[in-house]
Amino acid sequence: MPTKPAKPKKPNHGSARDPRRARLMPPAQAEAFIRALAVANPAPETELTYSDPFTLLVAVVLSAQATDAAVNRCTPALFAAAPTPEKMAALGADGVAPYIRTIGLWQAKARNVAALAQALVEKHAGEVPGEREALEALPGVGRKTANVVLNVAFGQHTMAVDTHIFRLGNRCGLAPGKTPREVEDMLVKRCPPDLLRDAHHWLILHGRYVCKARAPECWRCVARAHCNYRDKVLAPPV
Repeated sequence: MPTKPAKPKKPNHGSARDPRRARLMPPAQAEAFIRALAVANPAPETELTYSDPFTLLVAVVLSAQATDAAVNRCTPALFAAAPTPEKMAALGADGVAPYIRTIGLWQAKARNVAALAQALVEKHAGEVPGEREALEALPGVGRKTANVVLNVAFGQHTMAVDTHIFRLGNRCGLAPGKTPREVEDMLVKRCPPDLLRDAHHWLILHGRYVCKARAPECWRCVARAHCNYRDKVLAPPV
């Protein structure tokens, strides 16, 4: 009886639940990995369009389970109509909704944006607070969103772990962890202090455009020599 051919091994994409995820980088290797990204992109910035802490906060809330590009297509009109917490609160959820229908979870996001704007007016005199506890108390604002706002708007050395950074930390051995918080804590601990402010930008952009979820483009990776990923793709598919 003929035997069935063996199924090809699936590549190890570095899931936190994958027992084959990359071994932990030693501290010096982790630093070399991050510094390689820094050299390649010395002035990283968020790709979200914003003009002040309030519009940044709203954009980050809207970006949950949506691309930055999709958010940037709808926020100019929204911010033109409601550039301040007072005007956003006046729009209400029903007024916000028509501007953001093209992004995922728009109904819940419309409610959150209107509610957080109202909370800023009532509790913070219309200003975005620069403290984690106050930010996370706002509707629709979790730890990742607070980290982005604290970092970008207030210059704090925080690490916002999204799906890209979570995948990257596990895939390459930079900061393996079963939860975003585990990855965040390890990255903060292992990142050189002089690079921590910009590190989440480097890692997000690297995961978004090079170390992609389905097919990492290792041949383009400036930090490849320092990466512990087991199944490096060293040439583009033909």
